[in-house]
Formats: sequence, C-alpha cells, structure tokens
Amino acid sequence: MAAQSRKRSRPAPKRRPGGNPQKAQRPAPRAATPATARDWIAAARLRTLPLAVTPVLIGTGAATLVDDRFHGVIALACLALAFALQIGVNYANDYSDGIRGTDDVRVGPGRLTGGKKARPRTVLIVALAFFALAAVIGLALVIRTGQWWLIAVGAACIVAAWFYTGGKRPYGYNALGEVFVFVFFGLVATLGTTWLQVQSLPQEAWFGAVAAGLLACAVLLANNLRDIDQDRLAGKRTLSVLIGRRATQVLFTLFVLAPFGIAVFLALVYPVAWLTLIALLGALAATLIVWTYRAPRELVTALQVTSFTSVAYGALLFWAFVA
Repeated sequence: MAAQSRKRSRPAPKRRPGGNPQKAQRPAPRAATPATARDWIAAARLRTLPLAVTPVLIGTGAATLVDDRFHGVIALACLALAFALQIGVNYANDYSDGIRGTDDVRVGPGRLTGGKKARPRTVLIVALAFFALAAVIGLALVIRTGQWWLIAVGAACIVAAWFYTGGKRPYGYNALGEVFVFVFFGLVATLGTTWLQVQSLPQEAWFGAVAAGLLACAVLLANNLRDIDQDRLAGKRTLSVLIGRRATQVLFTLFVLAPFGIAVFLALVYPVAWLTLIALLGALAATLIVWTYRAPRELVTALQVTSFTSVAYGALLFWAFVA
C-alpha cells in the first residue's frame, strides 16, 4: 500500500510540444506582397533590351550600303518589333519558370510568378499581349514592304520565344538556348532588318549578324553561369550545367571577344569600324568579372556590362557603315 501511495504522489512529467523543435521555432512564412508597378517593370528585364537594339542598328547600317536613303520608319518599326518580342519572351520565361518551380530560389532579381507576386495567369496574359503586339507590328511591316513570306519568319520567332522555357520540352532546358539566341537575336533580327529596308543582304549584314548573335549568347551565358547551381537542382539542363563553370567561362570569353575580331576585319574596308574597339573596354571588364567573381550576384553586373557593350558595338558599327 505504501508503495502504491508513493507511486500516486509522484508528479507527472511535463509534456513537451510535439513535432520538430526547430520547425516549431521557425516563424510562419509571410504572404507575398502583391506586385507593384516597379515589380512589373523589373520583370520586363529592361537591362536585356540593348540586345534588341544591337541587331537593328547593325542591320540598318548595312542597309545604307545598298541604298543611300535612310528608311527611318521601317527601322523604328523593326526596333519596336524587337522590343515587343524581347519583353514578351521575358514575361513568358517568368511564367514558365515560375510554374515549374525553377524560380523558387533565385540568385538574381525576383520574379512575379516564382515570387508569388502575381497570378501565373496574369503574367501569361501580359506575355501573350506583347507577342500579339509584335505580331501586329510585324504584319504592318510585311504590308508596307510586300514581303509576305516574312509572316512565316515572324511566326517562327514567336514560337521560338514561347518554347524557350514553355511547353512540355522547352529547348532552354536542354542546352539549346544559345543556339536559338544566336539564330533569332543575331541572324534573323539583323538580316531581317536589312532585308525589310532594301530587300538585299550584303555580306556586311552577315558579318554584323554573327557579331550580334555572339554578344547575345554571351549575355545568356553570364545569366546561366549565375544560375548554374539553382538550375542544376531544378533539373534545368542549360549549356552551363552540362559543361560546367570553367568551360562556360572560356566560352563566354570567346563569344564576347570574337565580335571584335570581326570588327577589325571590317575595319580594313570601313576605317571607322576601328572605333568599335572602344566597346572592347566593356567586354574586357565583363570577362574579368566572369573569371574572378566570388558570389553569383556579381554576374548580374557582368550581364549588364555585356548588354551595354553589345549596343555600343552596334552603334559604332552602324557609324562605320553610314560614314
């Protein structure tokens, strides 16, 4: 009986809260704040727009070699078309990467879809609106010039823009991003600008198109090098993920410097093209960042410097052609 009395009088042990103690101490996640106008502008990735300017400058300059007249209206329409496509593909990437979960953890600027700042459907509608605007501008150019076969080229541009990260098998997830960027942001954009103005493609346009494409690919490489760890975890097989950091650094260097070799060759006929070496300063600065960066965020600067190097190169080559 005494043993039973002592057993009853023993105080009951204190109960501990159930579950993982670390999880219990973790603060509840805050709800994402709705996107502001600044967020929408940031999602347009305006820092990439110089890549849309470069091929139009080079293509227009090459057109003046065939026809002394300056086709200003067509050139401006080509620029508006390039802007609409560029912004459209940026919003489309925001939507597609966001719904796939690729942007759940980002190194670079935040995203609308991945950051839960805007409904995916809204981001998709905005992307499609810019694609529609590009289609309207393209159709107007076709009517103005009578080059009806370019409708197929324009449709291919929009399809390529969507399937970069959209669809079931996006080519941007299978190490083909640089190939399509070279073709559409280099060859198609530059040669299309020249053809729409003079219905001819001088060899200078081809040289310039290759240079513009290589610089656009360099920007994409800097972006993918920044996101290499995140993309590897998300299953996004970019070229950088496949070949690794060191090979990406080497390839970036080749892409960003090769256009200046083209400019030197053109300078043998167009002496003003020597001035494009001024833009080489930006290319060297971007290359230095790519080879010496310590944190992935530093590559955002390399990306921006490469973009502005591209437009400076295009402007100086345009001057060389029209001088």
